[in-house]
Amino acid sequence: MADHPVDEKLPAPKMATTGLQHVAAMYAGVVAPPLIVGAAVGLTPAELTFLTGACLFTAGLATFLQTVGIWKIGARLPFVNGVTFAGVAPMTAIVASTDDKKDALPIIFGAVIVAGLLGFLAAPFFSKAVRFFPPVVTGTVITLIGVSLLPVAFGWAQGGSPDADDYGSATNLGLAALTLLIVLLLRRFTRGFVKQIAVLLGMVAGTLIAIPFGVTDFSPVADADLIGFPTPFHFGAPQFQLAAILSLCVVMVVSMTESTADMLALGEIVERPADERTIAAGLRADTLGSAIAPLFNGFMCSAFAQNIGLVAMTRIRSRFVVATGGGFLVLMGLCPVAASLIAVVPRPVLGGAGVVLFGSVAASGIQTLAKAGLDKDNNVLVVAVSLAVGVIPISAPEFYHAFPETARIVLDSGISTGCVVAVLLNLVFNHLGRGGREAADVTHPMETGEDLASQNKAPAAS
Repeated sequence: MADHPVDEKLPAPKMATTGLQHVAAMYAGVVAPPLIVGAAVGLTPAELTFLTGACLFTAGLATFLQTVGIWKIGARLPFVNGVTFAGVAPMTAIVASTDDKKDALPIIFGAVIVAGLLGFLAAPFFSKAVRFFPPVVTGTVITLIGVSLLPVAFGWAQGGSPDADDYGSATNLGLAALTLLIVLLLRRFTRGFVKQIAVLLGMVAGTLIAIPFGVTDFSPVADADLIGFPTPFHFGAPQFQLAAILSLCVVMVVSMTESTADMLALGEIVERPADERTIAAGLRADTLGSAIAPLFNGFMCSAFAQNIGLVAMTRIRSRFVVATGGGFLVLMGLCPVAASLIAVVPRPVLGGAGVVLFGSVAASGIQTLAKAGLDKDNNVLVVAVSLAVGVIPISAPEFYHAFPETARIVLDSGISTGCVVAVLLNLVFNHLGRGGREAADVTHPMETGEDLASQNKAPAAS
């Protein structure tokens, strides 16, 4: 019997190029948190480069755990793992509250270790939530993942940094649009392998086109060392402070919620649905990867939603392709020059490619919703309210400004809040009390109570 496409091992050249495409799609997301936190700590450029390389290295290790797996650890799905952005705000808050900034990173690392170990122990219990994720919930969450990621692509398309003079310039937007056009043309007029790596080719072409406009910066390559290793506890032995631990435990819960949603989404896309056992194994990989990361000066790890879009678009479902991408991440952590080559890709070029990648995730969610029975009032209401709540952080970023910082860690994640609301509304409308009967009776979300009453009084067919 032939292997499932998820377990397929492709020829080496194809494995390498498609694995590199995954790295290119998620590189900016991995390096952004260490750059932000490192700047807050006041690290020197050399230390900042070291911290970034360490995060790439630990992301590669976590990706291996997730894709190849050992024992009951790893979902064994084509998942890329990297530094979760959900931890940036609480980590910078920890830095701000630390008097001696030299202690900030050890305090963060200690909190990540504890949160990771607690999450590892909680994984099998957390995974039981899979029963609360029918298509009406998973479709909503997958759609929210794509919609929540699109602003990231739009920010890249404008240049990445709002403080830059050329942010949103015609040049940046033009490069993003041109990259998007190249990807679309390659997808439309090529076949086979070239079509599958259209995003990577589009980014290469966009980078070359950007050179005459002065947008491509090769200084990272010139300044990078050839060999470097993330020395264990380079910034000092971990310190354990209760407030920091509690803060990052909340982040871990958010991360586990998002990873659960991501696994369900990817399971649908690769046609190997993620069951309770798969989710438990995947969460163990996330949390163990997070617990190990501080040893090599890395931060909390989580599944990267943007790579789901790449799988959805290319239809290359092999987990070994992503494992190869994990190998590239490890090499980048050990070879800063290699890491800097990806850093050369201008943000506008990444933005143009991101529109395709992240939009593909949202489209996959809509495909799942098509199976969710949206001809029933209750399901439409679940989707409508959950999507509305999920887009609040995007459409009104300051909506929760009056809430405590700990609460905002959860509320500012549209994926997490939309997921929780979808689960709760599905329980209330479709399972509790008379919800099941009403779901079958009502056929339109705007149907009035009188219409429903008249249906109930209608004589039964003889």
